[in-house]
Parts: sequence; structure tokens; C-alpha cells
Amino acid sequence: MISSSPAAIIAHPPPSPESSKLPLNLLSLPHITRRYLIKTLSLCLAAPSLSVAPVHARGLFQMPPLRLSNRYYLVRAGESDYESLGIINTNPVEKTSVDSGLSEKGKKQTVKAALQLKAMGACDRNCWLWPSITQRAYQAAEIIASINGISRSYIVPEYSFLDARGLGAYEGKKLDSISEVYALDSISMKTKPPPISDGTPNESVSDVFVRVTQLMSILETQYSEDTVVIVSPDSDNLSVLQAGVQGLDLRRHSELYFGPGEVRLLDADSIPVYKQPASAVYKCTNPPNCD
Repeated sequence: MISSSPAAIIAHPPPSPESSKLPLNLLSLPHITRRYLIKTLSLCLAAPSLSVAPVHARGLFQMPPLRLSNRYYLVRAGESDYESLGIINTNPVEKTSVDSGLSEKGKKQTVKAALQLKAMGACDRNCWLWPSITQRAYQAAEIIASINGISRSYIVPEYSFLDARGLGAYEGKKLDSISEVYALDSISMKTKPPPISDGTPNESVSDVFVRVTQLMSILETQYSEDTVVIVSPDSDNLSVLQAGVQGLDLRRHSELYFGPGEVRLLDADSIPVYKQPASAVYKCTNPPNCD
């Protein structure tokens, strides 16, 4: 029970006069006026600014790049069943079909490519495999992973940027007719093969260039100081990519043609200084964008 008697109430002494005084430092503050604020602000602005180191952001990937953040190996998948028959097949509808897979010769070519990568030490410290989902390219990635001791979790399927170049009306024709396409490429990087109504795209070199640039932008953003093995079902993706990275005239990409199962290293040290060819045919002042 709480007592209400006066004796139960504890009396607190009043604060001493000394403790109620304001601190001297507060009393000594100058009277804040507009003139005082302006003077203080002017002193702050006049003070030397601190130097801050710039942030080295990667930004938008452009061709040719100033540097590469990763080490790249370019691999063309071995011969497909269609190619063994000497037939052009670039319709993306067919890319996951069994007929788009590796032929027996193509499997041997891919094993050779995998052993070459191993001899080059490409995946000694592990590596990422980026194949097109085209049947032969993904099969090639699986063979490369098996021979080089790479976990399947390091295989990253690419769904569109590495599709074989669509050759339009050349679909179903003999492989030898690819030379006609390259003749068109040498005229302009924007020249497209004739169209066709079966859904096969007719892509120019410029179209392929956009795709592989987008791919490199993803890889350079996603990885750093890694090794990436790019596995393409055809040559044009890789030859256009190499020409773009090296700053060469894209109209001449066919000079960098990749045979089935061919492997090349592409890193910062392999980017040469571009030299304009002594030719009246090729005139380009802004490689690789030449038209």
C-alpha cells in the first residue's frame, strides 16, 4: 500500500545556481547574422577541393574495345550432319533438331578442338563455356567440358546471339554457294542475302555484328578476369566478332574464316593496330564500321 503521508514524500533539492548557468562556450558564440553566414560560405567555397580518384566504370561495350576484362577462346563446332551432306542450314527452327547435331566427322573435329584447348591451358583455372543452343554447338561444349574436366554447371547456353547467320534464299543450297554471300559482304556490311518465305532470316554482316556486340557486352559485364570459351555453330559469328574486336573492316570478315572445329585465342594482347590495306576496293576510315 502506498502511503500518502508527508513523511513518505521524498523532497528533491532545487538545482544550484551554478548548474543552471549556460556553458561559457555557448555564450561566446558569435551572433549569427546573414553577413556571418555569407562570409562562412565564401570561405568554404574558396577552400581547395579534395581530389577524388575517378571510378573506372566499364560502361557500354564498343567495338573495337580499349581493353578486354576476360580471356576469350573462339571455337567453331565441328561439322554437322547437314554440312556433311553439303547443304546450307541456317533456319533457327531447325537449330535444336537431331540433324543439326555433330556428324561423326564433326565429333572427331570437336574432340581435336577440346584437346587443343587443353594443350593451350585454356581451362587450367576453370573456364566458362558459352555455346549456342544449336545442337552441334551445345554438343561441342559438352565434349569440351568432358575432356577439360569442366563441370556442366559452367556451360551457359546462349539462346539467340550465337545463332548461325541466317542466309535467306541460300537456305538448302550447296555449301559452295556461301562464296556468293561473301562476295555481297565485300560490297557493303549492310547487304543482305535475298529473302525467303520459309522463316529463315536473311542477315547482313551488320546484323551479325550487332548480335555479337551484345554478346560481348554481356560477357564483359558479367565476368572479370575469367576465361570464356565461345562455341558457335558457324564461322560468321566468330569471324565478325574477331574482326570487330581487332578493329578490322567488317566487309573483309571472311578472310578470318573459321573451319569446323577450329580454335583461336582472342585476348587483349591479340588486338593489333589496324593498318589500312593498300587497295582501291576497301576504303574505310572508321573500322570496323565500314560501308
